[in-house]
Amino acid sequence: MSRTIAYIVCLIAGMAYSIARAEGPEKEDFRPSTVNQPGKEYPQVNSGGKVRVQVAAPDAKYVQLDIGGVKYDLTRDETGVWSGESAPQEEGFHYYQLNIDGASVPDPGTRYFYGAGRWGSGIEIPAHDQDFYTLKNVPHGLVSEMNYYSDITRKWRRCFVYTPPCYEAEADKRYPVLYLQHGSFEDETGWTGQGKAGLILDNLIAERKARPMIIVMDNGYAFRPEEEQAVSDPTRPAMVFEEVMINEIVPMIDRRFRTLNHRESRAIAGLSMGANQTMRIIMNNLDTFAWYGGFSGTANYPSAAEIDAETFLGGVFKEGDRINGQIRALWLGVGTTEPEVFPQSIGAFRNMLKRQGIDHTFYESPGTAHEWLTWRRSLYQFAQLLFQ
Repeated sequence: MSRTIAYIVCLIAGMAYSIARAEGPEKEDFRPSTVNQPGKEYPQVNSGGKVRVQVAAPDAKYVQLDIGGVKYDLTRDETGVWSGESAPQEEGFHYYQLNIDGASVPDPGTRYFYGAGRWGSGIEIPAHDQDFYTLKNVPHGLVSEMNYYSDITRKWRRCFVYTPPCYEAEADKRYPVLYLQHGSFEDETGWTGQGKAGLILDNLIAERKARPMIIVMDNGYAFRPEEEQAVSDPTRPAMVFEEVMINEIVPMIDRRFRTLNHRESRAIAGLSMGANQTMRIIMNNLDTFAWYGGFSGTANYPSAAEIDAETFLGGVFKEGDRINGQIRALWLGVGTTEPEVFPQSIGAFRNMLKRQGIDHTFYESPGTAHEWLTWRRSLYQFAQLLFQ
């Protein structure tokens, strides 16, 4: 099936799913969310995409559900338990919180996820195409947590490393590596928690659609001691993550894991802020990486202006033939309902690539915005091209 036909099929399926939710009769088929804490009945989700919450707060004056930028008033029963529900939400993962007498707090019924610069609640609205990141009875890889000391930041840092299902059994085999970055106000936990990266690769490898690979997920916020500031502007030049990546993370991974230690077997990708960071990293270090994936972002974000290849990133894109010979895959993805600045900035970047004759792959996630379902789909598509 061609990419165009596949896209149209997915788009039609998504539209039909959305219409059915919006126009179908109200169903009393609420079920506990798949990301609830063990044994917790609430929050719940129904087939129409509505979220129902319940929390005991007998002394509260008012309680609200805050999701998708909208606050919904909850009602109190005689025992002091507050409950209520939202309007239908778009399929995929959503951060949310409760507001109790003006204080925003996590829902005690859910697992917590790091997003929007804090640990808080999350909920899954089942997606019509969720099969590719569903937990299945297939061989599963291992996600390891690594703590390491950075001489550059003079702080302890942490990364998570996915090794494929065959890694332990095939002790003499070496593997290519994907370095995968999160977005702004998120951290190294994002791709394993919200992003389902391990499950996506487990399923792809089981179906022989992707080559077994190692995935490294680190924290994109890195500062020298004299430059440390509150995390408020993720684009400020004080960040030294590129230096940490090249001089500390990559050598450490090559020492600790059985990697294929050459540029042809290293890829780097990221979402939003991470797309910006990783594009700068690969273009400054083409001797280290040969594959690039940008999910909902490029190095020209947030500007949507026309890009001059002679000056953009120091002119690294001005020799199109050289770039085509060095980058094995330059992959870009975006959701079809993202805020306008993202498709505009990516469009400006693609126009520059076309003028320079630079090969690239472009993917649109049907019906998704600046959100984890867009990025899960992007990883699913991108991983199938890697190291082939």
